[in-house]
Amino acid sequence: MPEVYYYTDPLHDEFSGITKKTITVDKNFKYISRNPLWRLVSFFIYRVIITPWAYLHCKCKFKYKIVNRQAFKQHKHDGYFVYSNHTLMGGDAFFPSIANAPRKPYIVVNADNVSTKGTKNFIMMLGAIPIPTKLNGMPKFISTIKTRWAHKHPIYIYPEAHLWPYYTGIRPFEATSFKYPAELDSPVYASTTTFQKPKRGRVPKVTIYIDGPFYPDPNLSVKENQQKLRNEVYQAMVERSKNSTYEVIRYERKN
Repeated sequence: MPEVYYYTDPLHDEFSGITKKTITVDKNFKYISRNPLWRLVSFFIYRVIITPWAYLHCKCKFKYKIVNRQAFKQHKHDGYFVYSNHTLMGGDAFFPSIANAPRKPYIVVNADNVSTKGTKNFIMMLGAIPIPTKLNGMPKFISTIKTRWAHKHPIYIYPEAHLWPYYTGIRPFEATSFKYPAELDSPVYASTTTFQKPKRGRVPKVTIYIDGPFYPDPNLSVKENQQKLRNEVYQAMVERSKNSTYEVIRYERKN
């Protein structure tokens, strides 16, 4: 029988179980380092240590399969945005690197992800772009996303924002984060994580579906394209989520 988690707000409830003192991410936060040594260490950690470890970890734990990964090849020389459901504590950090290899994706994350003492630089080297905790940090945050995109990196965004481990549905999400591809006239993909019964044990087998690319319509305004792209991604994710056939945790609304 699946474990039952109770929620009250599908937009804002969080089930990661992580509590920490969040650092300040403002206008003084360094998103991109120009230090040659930092870049060298970053390259070594990402390419030599983390990439192979992520592949082995996810293969052993989730016996994963990625369906339609070749869709990314349509824009192998371009930056693009990928929107995914937020269901795996470690997997959501590692699967983008596996799905887009050998390209390095950058992942928009909550500031909590860079708040553990002594790990901020390490997490940044892996491709994190933390969301500002203060409004004055937004210009640099947006500039970083556009810079990474202009350098032809995939940009991953989890529009559900909050982690619901092994959730088999798609939670409602807003169109806010689709402003970036709407403004940049960028290709957009949907990545949907689904769960199937394993041959042994309780940890589900993971199948990830890639859909797209979806494109902004030149005849629409930025705001209209935000909503258009959001709807196309959401519909693709809802349809793919029907391929989840195994439930580890059941989420029920609390009255």
